[in-house]
Amino acid sequence: MNEDNKITDKKVIETEVTMGTVHSAAIEPYRVRLFVEDEIVRDAEITIGINHRGIERIMEGLPVEKANSLTEKICGICSNSHIWNSVLVAEKAIGIEVPERAQYIRVIMEELERLHSHMLYLAHGSEVLGHETFAMRVFYIRETVMELLRMIGGNRVQYGVSIIGGIRPRCELDEMRIQKIREGMDIIDEKILEFADRFVSDPMIMARVTGVGVLSQKQAIKLAATGPTLRSTGVELDLRREMEAYDPFEFDIITQDDGDVKSNLLCRVLEIPEATKIIRQALDHLPDGKITNRSWEMQDAPITKSYIEVPRGKLYHSYSLEDGRVRNSIIRTPSITNIGAMQYAAVGHHITDAQLAIVQCDPCFTCTDRAIQIIKI
Repeated sequence: MNEDNKITDKKVIETEVTMGTVHSAAIEPYRVRLFVEDEIVRDAEITIGINHRGIERIMEGLPVEKANSLTEKICGICSNSHIWNSVLVAEKAIGIEVPERAQYIRVIMEELERLHSHMLYLAHGSEVLGHETFAMRVFYIRETVMELLRMIGGNRVQYGVSIIGGIRPRCELDEMRIQKIREGMDIIDEKILEFADRFVSDPMIMARVTGVGVLSQKQAIKLAATGPTLRSTGVELDLRREMEAYDPFEFDIITQDDGDVKSNLLCRVLEIPEATKIIRQALDHLPDGKITNRSWEMQDAPITKSYIEVPRGKLYHSYSLEDGRVRNSIIRTPSITNIGAMQYAAVGHHITDAQLAIVQCDPCFTCTDRAIQIIKI
């Protein structure tokens, strides 16, 4: 105010709205800074690091079998993906041939994990949308998959299926387990189709997700988005097409064109029946024979890399071997670039849609919390 008690114009430099590190719409702790103007997001910044546990450093010097097991602790949702890829590094470095039956069982486990990951995403997305009924319905369907994972691996979170040269003997699939998996896939196909019909027929849900958090194909490629986040923009890229373990199986790569929340949701919904299709093919043509190759000797190896397609996209593991111990371990998860893409996708939308735009990529912050940021001064 001036001397005459009149209000003078003041320029608003910046208005910041902070969410987190704990937020009701977030499964994990992280911090979001939204810079808004008239309730429209003009810039966004996502800060992670709260969950950092130093797993790569802990792996340094561990016997390779123990280090492989430790990678399961990186993520409770895609633990099988991490141990499988870590084991693949050693097998590639040493030149170990994995029995065909073990390869099929590894694929079955990975696709079961894809099912439970995608359904967790759909349930969490329903919660963010404020639709608790849909969330509970998806969790109910997902329970079938969790019980199958427990049956095979003995645990609902970390299964320890893959080992160097194959799979653990306790994870062998006998006729009883095969029949249980078949019955589970029948339940999933029936229930998820029913859920999808109700989901896309709900006008309130569709209005809430259509045109929100749009990521163009050009921007998705520029920001190195991966997995369903990239495929939701129309890019037909799935590393399973390049993985030897998936060569025997036929499946469609699901894409959408709009790059918004709706496209991300539909990509994952439609990938569920593709996953059950792969599992059925693996069960129908499961080869006979042994499940583990023990005829190999540990040897030193230079840094070896392995990429696989996991539920969220491209997963990278690498390390070298010295006297049977892991050195120079590096793990890069899909969320590190997808989170960056979501910072971009949130801009231009109303503040109430920001969290929806961010979680549409199915971020896993615990997975990602090993990255460092180098700032040039």
